[in-house]
Amino acid sequence: MKIEIRVPSIGESVTEVTLSTWLVEDGASVEIDEAICEFESDKATLELPAEAAGKVIRVAKEGEDLKIGDLVCYIDTDGAGKAKVEKAEAPVETSNQATPPPTSSPKEDSYATAHPSPAAKKILDEKGIEPSSIKGTGVDGRITKEDANNASKAEEIKPQLPVPTPSKEELVVKNEVTISGNRGERVEKMTRLRKTISRRLVEVKNNTAMLTTFNEVDMTRIMELRKQYKDDFSTEHGINLGFMSFFVKACTLALQKFPAINAYINDDSIIYHDFYDVSIAVSTPKGLVVPVIRNTELLSFADIEKEIKRLATLGRDGQLSIGDMEGGTFTITNGGVFGSLLSTPIINQPQSAILGMHKIQDRPMVINGQITARPMMYLALSYDHRIVDGKESVSFLVAVKDYLENPERMLFGI
Repeated sequence: MKIEIRVPSIGESVTEVTLSTWLVEDGASVEIDEAICEFESDKATLELPAEAAGKVIRVAKEGEDLKIGDLVCYIDTDGAGKAKVEKAEAPVETSNQATPPPTSSPKEDSYATAHPSPAAKKILDEKGIEPSSIKGTGVDGRITKEDANNASKAEEIKPQLPVPTPSKEELVVKNEVTISGNRGERVEKMTRLRKTISRRLVEVKNNTAMLTTFNEVDMTRIMELRKQYKDDFSTEHGINLGFMSFFVKACTLALQKFPAINAYINDDSIIYHDFYDVSIAVSTPKGLVVPVIRNTELLSFADIEKEIKRLATLGRDGQLSIGDMEGGTFTITNGGVFGSLLSTPIINQPQSAILGMHKIQDRPMVINGQITARPMMYLALSYDHRIVDGKESVSFLVAVKDYLENPERMLFGI
């Protein structure tokens, strides 16, 4: 009997996916729940498990866009039954003599051989390592996540050859401009995630009255607290105390004072939230994603740090689910980790505001009439002016600055 395998429902907002990779060959035998292919949706990469044991008959092709409910493949369960019968009817030889140990014989490579699992593929892509150079330890030689973590890129030693100087005849002259060297081009299809990011960014610019206000924060007290308590914090909670938990807490307390920044516009209505779900922008090999930390008003600094680490690890390994990224009432993005000194972040719709963190840099500041070097960070708040007034946006950013420069206040919520 042939069973139809179709694209399952993934989430309310997902109507189409791309079949990015087949994990089994056409005609290969699979067990129930074995992953047979990978889908790439607008927000995440997902595996499709086999609904029955049998032989796979492909229908869709790699790179093909499919709607929810479209046919992906068939699974012929008759083939699975026949294989089991033949295995059961195999004769069993008995002998009074001791059975010699089985001799290993070379096994033919299957499709799984040197093929990485989805998590392993993400790690290898990050490291720039070709899967063909890794020996897999999984079933049928498949490359596991552990194999990928243990892999290191071999350094190729190539002789340094002198670069020949091109002759006059080898130079190409166009419009009186001398052109030489490699001028090749390559064309790559945009991933579904990249297309979604592009579309959403343009929509935000076109459909909101976006404005950005700036301020700067003196990070001296936070850096002193981290230095003083980082060892005790790590010992007590099993996690390092980073900067992001301070910003999440400061924004949560400030949002409670300015509810419009934690709201969004829905047609002719404004939806206000009495909870605080903070989205954290995370850079992954496939692009920028924004997983959500839920109910930050109820979380301690340690709880926030643990959740940030969990979501960042899932993002790096390509294992974030749709549920991890849906929702969110406010977003924080940290361009400072890449060296950004100042930027204007774009709102994560349908939210009404986003806070941009930047590089910490020593700058001369006047403190009590004296010039002294202080670790300063620029903050940027982009907001939708349709719902947030200028006074609210500036006051919110001043409140965030005040909490960060006086972190003791965050312990008491004042």
